[in-house]
Amino acid sequence: MQKSFGIRVLVTKCRSWKGISISGKLCRTQLFRMMTSSAAGEHTNRLSEEKSPYLLQHATNPVDWYPWGSEAFQKAVTEDKPIFLSVGYSTCHWCHVMERESFENEEIGKYLSENFVCIKVDREERPDVDRVYMTFVQATSGRGGWPMSVWLTPDLKPFYGGTYFPPDNRYYGQPGLKTLLHTITEQWKAKREKLAEQSSAILDALAKATSLGETGKIPGQEVISKGYKAIEKTFDEQMGGFGKAPKFPQPTMLSFLLRVYAGHSMAVLGERALEMTLFTLKMMAKGGMHDHVGQGFHRYSTDDFWHVPHFEKMLYDQAQLAVVYSEAFQITKDPMFADITKDILLYVSRDLSDPSGGFYSAEDADSHVKHGDVEKREGAFNVWAGKEVNSLLSHQVDGKEGITWAQVFSKHFDVREDGNIAPFQDPHDELKNKNVLIVRGGLEETAEHFKLPVDVTSDILSKSLKILFDEREKRPRPHLDNKMVTAWNGLMISGFAKAGQVLDNPEYLSRAVQAADFLYQHAFVKDKGRLLRTCYTGEQSTITQIAQPIEGFVDDYSFLIRGLLDLYEACYDERWLQWAAQLQEQQDGLFWDNEAGGYFASQIEDTNILLRIKDDQDGAEPSSNSVTASNLLRLATYLDIQQWRDKVAQIFKVFSDRLTKIPMALPELLSSLMMFNQTPKQIIVVGDVADDSTQALLRAVHSVFLPNKILIVWDGNESSFLAGHLKVLSTLKKKDEKATAFVCENYTCSLPVTTSEDLLTLLNTQPPPAGQ
Repeated sequence: MQKSFGIRVLVTKCRSWKGISISGKLCRTQLFRMMTSSAAGEHTNRLSEEKSPYLLQHATNPVDWYPWGSEAFQKAVTEDKPIFLSVGYSTCHWCHVMERESFENEEIGKYLSENFVCIKVDREERPDVDRVYMTFVQATSGRGGWPMSVWLTPDLKPFYGGTYFPPDNRYYGQPGLKTLLHTITEQWKAKREKLAEQSSAILDALAKATSLGETGKIPGQEVISKGYKAIEKTFDEQMGGFGKAPKFPQPTMLSFLLRVYAGHSMAVLGERALEMTLFTLKMMAKGGMHDHVGQGFHRYSTDDFWHVPHFEKMLYDQAQLAVVYSEAFQITKDPMFADITKDILLYVSRDLSDPSGGFYSAEDADSHVKHGDVEKREGAFNVWAGKEVNSLLSHQVDGKEGITWAQVFSKHFDVREDGNIAPFQDPHDELKNKNVLIVRGGLEETAEHFKLPVDVTSDILSKSLKILFDEREKRPRPHLDNKMVTAWNGLMISGFAKAGQVLDNPEYLSRAVQAADFLYQHAFVKDKGRLLRTCYTGEQSTITQIAQPIEGFVDDYSFLIRGLLDLYEACYDERWLQWAAQLQEQQDGLFWDNEAGGYFASQIEDTNILLRIKDDQDGAEPSSNSVTASNLLRLATYLDIQQWRDKVAQIFKVFSDRLTKIPMALPELLSSLMMFNQTPKQIIVVGDVADDSTQALLRAVHSVFLPNKILIVWDGNESSFLAGHLKVLSTLKKKDEKATAFVCENYTCSLPVTTSEDLLTLLNTQPPPAGQ
């Protein structure tokens, strides 16, 4: 743990990141901190050798941190010490707070290092570790979150845990970390065997609690109706969204509602599902959760009004919202939804993209108010003072003496001299007298207020946002987590591919292909056929791995497979379909439960994971089982493999109890169930992709919202991957030597059509919803 070694490691990283401005600044800041800390007697720890941005944030703590692994486990066994496990991620606000208060504290660091084996885990690198111990914390404390703090026996069994602990006791009864550490140390010495017995009993109980129980029957239409009604009951009629603050975007729920609409578009139920979705999407886009200046969406709104967000930005949110906004445009043709889709993808392309093609994980909520500050504040990068807006936008409106751009802008985005954030929206007093931009009215209303033409008003607002963007770029940026997670990259491939289809934008398709190529090159171990969880930027902006690369988890497979299927339906290159099928076979071998069915989150090979859990809830990210159900249905139809259809049925049987009792918790699986109950619409276009006539047919397909479609483009090559699986292709020929489309359902194909008008007629002829 010598300082000079840690500095040499970080110098190498900084040199390699010089071409990536954000990462380079972060690295240089960390290096400065390490070099200037010597006077205080600080030492770097083993985390300085890691690549995770979160672990590197803790590399200079006066805590003898270990990464998760055999070295730490063996030390705990040899020295017979309990393990202190701390789990978080690099853009976690309260993780920063606990580090600043406790892990940078010399006294606490010394006590931790002498009495515990201290392990630091990035939850985004190791979701398997996080999942097991978060299950324990939630079961024993009634709440969860990050940072997560858990104490374990040397054989990794948890006996006490919680989330954030302040350094000292708080007046409302929360124990301070100092007190807790001393108490646990005393109990470990005096009641060691009892603690071990309790932890074993708790683990046994958790194993039973996390079991999905006996398999049931495949649920019917009634669970879809029940799930819909539960969602509708929580809908906020005034502001959109579901439930009360904090309000999350919940894209899986919105996606489900759009699929309810697709199956009931001519009925009141379908109209209502669409109404709730579109209203929510519009209110989110107008709200402060949407970054009007820098594009993209923040993590969630702290209030009911979509106004003051938690300012963190996550890749997986951008990915899923890009798909939902694309589909909203596909249904309505309202350009506002197209604009928001473009907005999201602009942000991701500009701020979350590695030059090699991968996508970064997140941007932090916290940043310095000005360069040179020591302390950070949440939202500092994003908020505005009224005087600042007035100064930046002092231009006079042409032909309107006495009216400035600032007045127009402030009216539209609710900017006030004393700030627009209420005290209850700012509990830590970090946003006093500041403004979070929010559109409370509309463009027409703003134009009418100043008696301006709508196009002039729009131009003023657009140019004003550009001025603010340029000014904001001068501020200290939030921390960027430049770790590239395979699962989230898979979701983002879907985002770009879907937008490329719907908006007919080849640049989006090219970006999706670039990301897929990146993952094939850097996150896929070709000789083993396995995925890796993460990639990192190394020397000369090359992509590297940690010394012992972390193999992919089930969501890495399921999310990437979905992305590859979406990519095939956007660019029609069979190599992506072929890779998706290869990965599905690997996922089945690594994660499928051969006894009960369904997919475990982690491999059986990792003996250090005490519980193998199956994801059973669609949260901020969809459940891997939910996504895999639709993947299998699509692959089975593409390749005519009955085994995969059977697996889908087994997934629904495994989750039948959850679907029956709490369907609202599984909206993505409900979407897959609708697809299962309805026969997929197989659209086969026979023709050369490069021909204009083929493209005309494909544009017609992409203009219609058909969530259960399977799109195949075949150029007549009998030796192609698809032709080797789908014998029906050899029977489908061009009509009059023109690109020809066939729409097939229930093993029956329509008469061939060669015009987009005729194809649209076929696509808009919908069968009745399943079960009705």
